[in-house]
Amino acid sequence: MNKTDRLLAIVIELQRKGVLRAEDLAARFETSTRTIYRDIQALSEAGVPVVGAPGQGYSLMEGYFLPPVSFTVEEAVALLIGTDFVEQKFDTGYGAKAQSARGKIEAVLPESISHEASRVRAIMRLLAAGDAPISGREKQYLEALRQAILERRKVRFHYSKNRPEVDGNRHSDRTAAPYGLILVRGTWILLAHCELRHELRHFRLSRMSGLTSLEDPFSLPPDFQLQDYLPVDDRNVRVRILASPAIADRVKDVQLLPGSLRGSGGRLGHHVSRPAARGAAALGARLGSECRGAGAGGAKDPGPGRSREDVEALLTYCCQ
Repeated sequence: MNKTDRLLAIVIELQRKGVLRAEDLAARFETSTRTIYRDIQALSEAGVPVVGAPGQGYSLMEGYFLPPVSFTVEEAVALLIGTDFVEQKFDTGYGAKAQSARGKIEAVLPESISHEASRVRAIMRLLAAGDAPISGREKQYLEALRQAILERRKVRFHYSKNRPEVDGNRHSDRTAAPYGLILVRGTWILLAHCELRHELRHFRLSRMSGLTSLEDPFSLPPDFQLQDYLPVDDRNVRVRILASPAIADRVKDVQLLPGSLRGSGGRLGHHVSRPAARGAAALGARLGSECRGAGAGGAKDPGPGRSREDVEALLTYCCQ
């Protein structure tokens, strides 16, 4: 951290904490107390009203550095929770910036707003999405891939698929031109043009190993826009479940099927992927004779049934 950034950071820390000793500031900014003494003198010479009390530390004169913007409690909570999310789900570089941003936001909040925002945040908790938190290696890969995308450089990595390819092999070495990164249900996905398959492919960072950034440059297609990109959906099948009106609310409450349930009366339709249909089979098993399978788009309908076994048969069929 250069001197200018440190001087501003010292002012922010003093505004946040009230009174801090030189030793506290030195530990916070990983420098010596002698440097902090010089920084405090530089701030005073620049007109910043830093007050020093022997045996207590430094503080800012009350009323100094009024916030340039004002936030409502709800706006402050939204921003602070946003920094929590970035710290959880992004790489270490952005995680550190999220901490810094959170400190600056807290520093400019009036005491009344800060107190109320803390009360609201105390009754809310942001849990990491997905089955498991992002590992340290994934965060390292996320940072390396982000840099490779910005610099338009290809990458090489070893990839392990969940299911084998047509040749029966689950493992392969890939060289790819990285186009973008997508966070899907708590999992980071790399969208890249794979030289092995000669097409756009999705790669989960959790299944990568040995990631290396290459010197080989690449160019994005002129018409490519990550925000407009829609992958070809060849893994979905439409499953329709007919449920008794008496249990329709139970069907909607069971969080096994991603997406939304739609319908009227007792008829509920849902579009699920083949992996998700396995969860739908569990749903059918739980609801039993009160619901029945009614069809699967693109597949031969095994026939409507009224028992749990019929529902399971239909949904298991859709998973094949």
